Amino acid sequence: MAVNEYNRHLGTTPGFSPLDWRFVKAMLWTETGGANPEWKKKPMQIGVPGDAGMMALLGDKEGGKQIMPPNIRALLSSDSIRTNPSHNIRGGIGYMLMRMAKFAYVSVREPGSRVEEVKVGSGDNFDKIASANSSTIEVIRELNPRLNVLHKGDVVKFQMASMQKVIAGWRQINAAAVMDRYNGRRDPRYAEKVNVCLTYLKGRDAQCAS
Repeated sequence: MAVNEYNRHLGTTPGFSPLDWRFVKAMLWTETGGANPEWKKKPMQIGVPGDAGMMALLGDKEGGKQIMPPNIRALLSSDSIRTNPSHNIRGGIGYMLMRMAKFAYVSVREPGSRVEEVKVGSGDNFDKIASANSSTIEVIRELNPRLNVLHKGDVVKFQMASMQKVIAGWRQINAAAVMDRYNGRRDPRYAEKVNVCLTYLKGRDAQCAS
């Protein structure tokens, strides 16, 4: 269910291939085991002492906002990830996908904002005009294609806009990449373990429990 939620949310992003729930289960088997006291609460190990992944996912700087479906983002907190196993799994999936995504900043126009005009003053440039009018250089250049150099008295069109972080593409999601970017190579046999578990799951043609 958690994998399906992420797949639906991210399905329209460039280059995204639906995540196989069996890959996540193979990660889960690799991350913990019955002998680990954290297993009952943190099966994906996100939020354990010394792990920075949880706060990276819940913060706004590294892309968690773009990765998590709104319902999951509203559901997860630092407390719930540490104490609720299903929340921990959702957080682990989100962090893994965040580390596998490629991000970029793009100029996005404010919905419903009007195209307005302003006169160029002494010492003005595209950057100053954009900042003063809550716009971006990219939007101003799009609206004024013939203006390459600004002169005092020129009339410049602008529209409210901002630079926003978006998902621009995806790295291939496989055991080796996840070992590098999710596990951080803390376990040198991580990829091997995931692949063994995945082979077993696919070989059994396992069905996802409801």
